[in-house]
Amino acid sequence: MAFDTIFAEGQRRYVQSLSAYARQFLGVLNKPDVDDISGLSPSVSIEQKGISHNPRSTVGTVTEIYDYLRLLFSRIGTPHCPICGERVHRYSIDEILSVILRDFSGKRVEILAPLVRGKKGEHRNVFEEARREGFLRVRVDGRVLWLEEEIALDRNRKHSIEVVVDRLTVSPENRDRLSESTETALRIGTGSVLFATPEGEEKLLSENFACPKCEISLPEIEPRLFSFNSPFGACQECSGLGSHEHFSVELAVDPERSVWDGALLPWKTTHYMLRKLKAVCEAKGWDLSKPFRELPPEIRDSILNGVSDRLPMTYRENGQIQTYLGRYEGLLPWLETRWAETESDAVTEELISFRTEDRCQACQGRRLRPEALAVEIDGLSIADVTETPVSSLLQRLDQLNLSPQALEISGQILDELKKRLSFMDDVGVGYLTLSRRADSLSGGESQRIRLATQIGSKLCGVLYVLDEPSVGLHAADVHKLIEVLQRLVEAGNSVLIIEHNLDIIKVADYLIDLGPEGGDRGGEIVAAGTPEEVCARDESYTGQYLRPFICQSEKATS
Repeated sequence: MAFDTIFAEGQRRYVQSLSAYARQFLGVLNKPDVDDISGLSPSVSIEQKGISHNPRSTVGTVTEIYDYLRLLFSRIGTPHCPICGERVHRYSIDEILSVILRDFSGKRVEILAPLVRGKKGEHRNVFEEARREGFLRVRVDGRVLWLEEEIALDRNRKHSIEVVVDRLTVSPENRDRLSESTETALRIGTGSVLFATPEGEEKLLSENFACPKCEISLPEIEPRLFSFNSPFGACQECSGLGSHEHFSVELAVDPERSVWDGALLPWKTTHYMLRKLKAVCEAKGWDLSKPFRELPPEIRDSILNGVSDRLPMTYRENGQIQTYLGRYEGLLPWLETRWAETESDAVTEELISFRTEDRCQACQGRRLRPEALAVEIDGLSIADVTETPVSSLLQRLDQLNLSPQALEISGQILDELKKRLSFMDDVGVGYLTLSRRADSLSGGESQRIRLATQIGSKLCGVLYVLDEPSVGLHAADVHKLIEVLQRLVEAGNSVLIIEHNLDIIKVADYLIDLGPEGGDRGGEIVAAGTPEEVCARDESYTGQYLRPFICQSEKATS
């Protein structure tokens, strides 16, 4: 009645009120088999089922909170080098000039363009290119040399080479010359410029997100860098899944049996690959009569991963034995090949039983590339945020130590984040993390998450149809759920709930008790009315259960 009739008709009528162009993009439910329903509002169903079976969906993406986090980190996040951890800053040409005029005022400096930093070789092509550009001097490993001379370097040692672009005294009067030389150095040094004084003081600045120590460049800090569903931000090893699915030796091998007694479970005892393995045993003199766990490690490895030698093997064709030179590819490579090539559902179903999932070692299950994980806000990366339980994250966001400029930029984003996280905490899922996979949630958890998302949309005049939202919820948190449902009603919505929890039933405005029992012995309206009116019906099981609560409440009131 609730989903197939009331919700279906409410949604159908709303969709039919739209234009023909809009309707072609929306799925229209069939008209329920009833004579007439009047007074329906546009309806939203929140059923007790999983949100998504896609391994890429998380609590953060389903609730759209992760979109706000991506925006927040792209606006006020501080990038760090993913290798050495040093903070990376990008300077404009005006900022570079301001820094130099402030730190080196009145000092004589050399403006250098870094070409090579800590690399082995003679680097003759680097010197030749500098000569063609018209430069006269280079600094090699801290010593200034003339380019017109022959410069011989030890090819087995690491060297650092900078072109000397200009020498001048830093002062406001020389700002134009300083600016021109700095721009030249940035062009030659691929975005980096080094300022050095005769006293040995140096300052390396860059107009790119680049680490001067590790010589790596960071990509532009934008929202897509933090998306594990985008090739731009996803970990390259696991493609943003955070895990690797592969064939497991533990699942594919019974170590207590011998190979010929069926230790290799996908092949059992009669598979054609065992004939290939037998040919390898005859050629190499292996004895596989012992249990698999007692075989030497090198033999176990060869059985699992194959041998590279081409060996004489036989097969039977038209009753005759044929001989050829072949290779034994091994159990695991054979499974991978079979998995990639099969189009049979039955074979796929069989192979799945030998597969397992492990956390990606490159990103440690965090799904993002190192450059994205190295962007921080007050010491937190976006992965640190998503791995924090929602209730604790709310407190951490209130304690962020941000500059006035960062607060001004992120104020609205942080407010929206806190609101949506508060909605999740209110419906009793504050213990979840935003990185939790959506397909691992229970029906009650997924339903309450969708409910929190609907509260965030702030709709009014809508009919919400829910299926037992209290399932799996601790009794102490049911009152939070009731407050959320009442908040929806106060906003001008109607809430229709299929529920068996007495705490929720006794605060309802109107009850419909269907029964008297389940299955074939149900389907009748046993009682209908307010909780007090249903209590008065002796034939209603719901009324009988509610009576002690209602009576106690009335006594306490009186």
